Formats: sequence, C-alpha cells, structure tokens
Amino acid sequence: MSLKFNPIFFALTITLLVTEISIAYFLDSGFIRFTLGDFLASILVYCAIKTIFKTSTITVAIIALIISFSIEFAQLANLLDYLNLRHNTLTSIILGSHFSVQDLIAYALGIITIYFVDINYITTHENY
Repeated sequence: MSLKFNPIFFALTITLLVTEISIAYFLDSGFIRFTLGDFLASILVYCAIKTIFKTSTITVAIIALIISFSIEFAQLANLLDYLNLRHNTLTSIILGSHFSVQDLIAYALGIITIYFVDINYITTHENY
C-alpha cells in the first residue's frame, strides 16, 4: 500500500460527500435517507481510501467494508452513549444512532457494486 493521489476517486469522493450531505440535510425518512444513504456511504468510504492509497482493489474493498461494519457495530454497542455524544447532532449523523441488519446489507451491496465498477470501468482505464 503506497500513497498516491487519484483524481478520479477524489472527484467521486467529493460528489458522494455532497450527495450524502444533501440526503442528510433534506430528507428525514424513507428509502433514500436510510437504505440508499448507507449504500452510498460505503461507496464513499471506498472512494476516499482509493483517493489517497494505491493498493489492490480487493484490499480497499475489504478495508472499506470493515470500516462500514465497524461503525454499524459501534451503534449496536451504543458507542455514542459511552462517549457521551448521543445529543451531538453531527456525530449522530456521521456515526448513526441505531443498529440495523439492513444497514449491513446496504454496506455490503455498496462495496460489491463499487468493487465491480472499479475493476471493470475505472482501474482498467486509468491513464494518470
């Protein structure tokens, strides 16, 4: 694993970050807020890692999935309560406030999707 800036993944990271912030700001409930938001959040983590690290695609996918799952399991362990951050709105939005198996499925599907998009369309066509 080496450090190397990737402009393609940087653009994807910024686009996904703006999308996630918009979803969190404008939507209070529903499929887009919760399920699609989690799906995109795991893709955001993957793209952020690929922005700064040059390593194998499968390694990035595994690391991104571990990070996504860790955040979800921290919700199961009530990490926000232990850190006394339950009432901090920004922290609650970033880390989430309740555990859901559906979230784990959305994260896994997000990582699988970006992995296949990456190996078939992005990494094979990079010329930077």
